[in-house]
Amino acid sequence: MENHRILIVEDDEAIAGAVSRIIESWGLTPRCVRDFRDVLREFTDFDPHLVLMDITLPFFNGYHWCSEIRRVSNVPILFLSSAADNLNIVMAMNMGADDFIAKPFDLEVLMAKVQALLRRAYDFAGTGKVLECGGAVLDIPGGALVYGEGRAELTKNELRILQALMEKHGSVVSRDALMLRLWQTDSFVDENTLTVNVTRLRRKLEALGLGDFIKTRKGLGYIID
Repeated sequence: MENHRILIVEDDEAIAGAVSRIIESWGLTPRCVRDFRDVLREFTDFDPHLVLMDITLPFFNGYHWCSEIRRVSNVPILFLSSAADNLNIVMAMNMGADDFIAKPFDLEVLMAKVQALLRRAYDFAGTGKVLECGGAVLDIPGGALVYGEGRAELTKNELRILQALMEKHGSVVSRDALMLRLWQTDSFVDENTLTVNVTRLRRKLEALGLGDFIKTRKGLGYIID
């Protein structure tokens, strides 16, 4: 199996440690959340392929963080909880969870669920990549940019332009490089087409409160600082 990254949101260190060890033994890369005040920041920094989420956590519960992650990503979320009554299971699923396993659980059963979710999400759908810059989160599979409480749906070309700029944030990306990025799937993109797409993208960013997110470097291209 590909070396997928698994984020473990579990405040019981014994459980988190046991889960982390078995994930590593399967050739996957785990990370245990340390800052339970800002789970979303750790999520965007680690860019996991799957999240294991407890319900009862310090500061904010797992439902809250599931909802926050769902605003920026479609990454699979598997709930781990001793609160395994029907109400909690239904609530977890309604908040965007993909599966639920009750504590105490068998680690091999947990890994079977993890593998099934990874196969379902990535054997057919590609990556669950997100990019973050200046508090703005680009959900590539979902084709949207999230900032604060706002979400902007992007066209295919707008998504590719923003992805190229965010991947190279802090560096200028030339107009030629952006046109090449768009040519990967479109038959032809000229200077005017690129200008129109950048203008439309900037309008959507401005509506989110990101009016100066993409800066023009005259004669060079565009940059996100």
